Amino acid sequence: MSTGYYDGVSWSSRRVPESEILRAAEILDQGGLVAFPTETVYGLGADAHDPAAVARVFAAKGRPADHPLIVHISNADQMRRYARDIPPIAWRLAERFWPGPLTLILPRGPGLSDAVTGGQDTIGLRVPAHPVALALLRAFGRGLAAPSANPFGGVSPTTAAHVAAGLGHAVDAILDGGPCAVGLESTILDLSGPVPRILRPGAVTPRALAAVIGLTPAFLATGGPRAPGRLPSHYAPATPLRLVADPDRQWRQWPQPLAVIARHPPAHGPVRCRWLVMPRSAGGYGRALYARLRAIDHWGCRVILVEQPPMTEAWAAVRDRLERAAKGGGTLTSWARQGVRAGRHRHETFAGSFTQSGEEGHID
Repeated sequence: MSTGYYDGVSWSSRRVPESEILRAAEILDQGGLVAFPTETVYGLGADAHDPAAVARVFAAKGRPADHPLIVHISNADQMRRYARDIPPIAWRLAERFWPGPLTLILPRGPGLSDAVTGGQDTIGLRVPAHPVALALLRAFGRGLAAPSANPFGGVSPTTAAHVAAGLGHAVDAILDGGPCAVGLESTILDLSGPVPRILRPGAVTPRALAAVIGLTPAFLATGGPRAPGRLPSHYAPATPLRLVADPDRQWRQWPQPLAVIARHPPAHGPVRCRWLVMPRSAGGYGRALYARLRAIDHWGCRVILVEQPPMTEAWAAVRDRLERAAKGGGTLTSWARQGVRAGRHRHETFAGSFTQSGEEGHID
């Protein structure tokens, strides 16, 4: 039994047996794809040094060829293997936040194909905080190019069952580490230029970064290096999603059947829709969000109305994901159908266990 702690959330995990970790590492060494848990979302891992394996990742996800991948490494020292001209600030950030939900964009070193970096001269690196991910990386011994383990543009998976439903036909093995503790993708910080810039908000906030680097990095909405999760439409469920300011009043204006996601119960008693009450903290909301969106996709609703999240720093990552989902909701019906037919390819599922405790309780 191992324990972990991040951002006020503790969890305990019974390790996946070493034999299963070694089997997954063997699959990776043979050019296969392995889905594995991190504290953020499940990743679809391939040997970052194997162009054919990396090509399988792009094919499995339907990912554009110029969209770079994050390389997951087992410790900060491995930055030297994949990056060059590493600034001192990168080492300070790694000491503070790794393992954890922070991806650093650095000048690219030699040895990786253009497929991993999207043809850019930069590379994204991260040390994940999940014990199963770290065990796999240590057993494999090389970096894993690993985007989220779901069809491109859709809702990221936070359980092994989500992976099997969406990409089971294309994955050679799934390491089941239980629900993800953070539930939203990592913060991406660009250190390739003269000034640090946030390319994607996540659990590591600007204030937390400022405490280490001495200044508050600006959020770069457009421009800069291409990085995962920055397209206008992303993280989208199959059901159309719309953000609303007042769900108590506005739900009546939309066609039935519909679902509402809000941080409070209906103000006026029972309503003629599916109303989901979310945790009131940003961390709890983020952990629950993707699982809730996936559940709603099975309800046959015509639209999902989501109460707009607060305009505060703590909610920036949730707000970013919902705004992008609202621009793409309802466009992935064909991918959802493929997920239902995931049994076309035989894959191995290696089962571990994972429990999460905190004010919001267990989230499936």
